[in-house]
Amino acid sequence: MPKIKTHKSTSKRFRRTKGGKGRLMRTKLGKSHLRRKKSKRAKRLYDETLPVEAKGVKRRVSRLAPYLREK
Repeated sequence: MPKIKTHKSTSKRFRRTKGGKGRLMRTKLGKSHLRRKKSKRAKRLYDETLPVEAKGVKRRVSRLAPYLREK
């Protein structure tokens, strides 16, 4: 059986958590846009990663990046 190609932008946008759970994590959107107007606190909040909750998104990411590793 041949290998499946990974969608490169998907593999850069999502990560799996280390450990037993291996939850799918994403970064907040809008990080690199209109930063001059925002306060330091607001810009700092963009550094957080959030867990992906929607089942449809999880399914889509698993199809696009089947070999997504823990990092």
